[in-house]
Amino acid sequence: MTYLDHAATTPMLPEAVEAMTAELGRLGNPSSLHAVGRRARRIVEESREIIAGAFDARPSEVIFTGGGTEADNLAVKGIFWARRAADPARVRVLAGAVEHHAVLDAVQWLADHEGAQVEWIPVDGLGRVDPAAVREMIGPGGGDDIALITVMWANNEVGTVQPVAELAALAREHGIPFHTDAVQAAAQLPVAFAGSGAHALTLSGHKLGGPLGVGVLLLAKGTDPVPVLHGGGQERDVRSGTLDTPAIAGLAAAVEITASRWEEQARSLSALRDELIARVMAAVPDAVLNGDPVHRLPGNAHLSFPGCEGDALLMLLDARGIECSTGSACSAGVAQPSHVLLAMGAGPERARGSLRFSLGHTSTEADVAALAEAIGPVVERARRAGLS
Repeated sequence: MTYLDHAATTPMLPEAVEAMTAELGRLGNPSSLHAVGRRARRIVEESREIIAGAFDARPSEVIFTGGGTEADNLAVKGIFWARRAADPARVRVLAGAVEHHAVLDAVQWLADHEGAQVEWIPVDGLGRVDPAAVREMIGPGGGDDIALITVMWANNEVGTVQPVAELAALAREHGIPFHTDAVQAAAQLPVAFAGSGAHALTLSGHKLGGPLGVGVLLLAKGTDPVPVLHGGGQERDVRSGTLDTPAIAGLAAAVEITASRWEEQARSLSALRDELIARVMAAVPDAVLNGDPVHRLPGNAHLSFPGCEGDALLMLLDARGIECSTGSACSAGVAQPSHVLLAMGAGPERARGSLRFSLGHTSTEADVAALAEAIGPVVERARRAGLS
């Protein structure tokens, strides 16, 4: 099997498996006051400190969640509700047009059900947000009516990395909370919460070698969203629910290893990615690379293949033992063009005829060679099928 879908989920690191397994057989609710509860709490708090250290945050800013989607919803909905409660005039939300559906759909829900006035921040043909455009959208009023700005750190489909620090500085200049979904970025690039200037930042365990079903929302001091979940008041009374000690331990182990390898892995993945792009385009000369060719995730290669349907390419490659994606795994199986490519100005045909190849910590040159050998015949067969 050739696995080229690390952006959907990446294999757990051995250290994360070991840390999680060690906790699975142990008793203890970290909210209990007896000995086994205190032991579980110690594991949680030590994990919190590891994660905070890796991402340039304070331990008190680490809020554990059930994954990236929950963290995004908590940030987007919770901050909107809190800002509107403080000032009913704050109903505008500025959101990137190419966000992951965890943000996209949460923002749209606020528009449909909570009276939010949503304005989608445009991107250029490479998927980049222009800070000057955001400044213009804030307007002469200084953003007094804006509840939130949210722009992802790096795009999950085409890999384009956004000028997050510049956008966060612009938001802070106008006293507007800024959220960024860093789920994809954290697996491959140094992510510094305090350094970025963001008020809220989303992470997910299974994207960076940790377990499924656990995530983190980093919340700066003074940023207090209205909770989405109510119950026992865990996690600063922001996210109620019994903490998953084994998953948190596994996440912390994965974060510690991943953060120690950021620079080394970025170099190796970038070289492997460039080789993949070159060999695919040599086999299919009219293939089109999508996204920023320079400011992109090290492990991301997103290409369009004229005259092909992405789903057909996906299944033909899968039959040859090569696993990739037509886009976000969270919207896989939905027969519609990528909203990311459409926002970048691509037509529906190009948007439907695209594949994402994403590399990770287990990727090798043999994976690239397997794809290079298969892609030419696969594209030719898909084009023939499209003409029949």
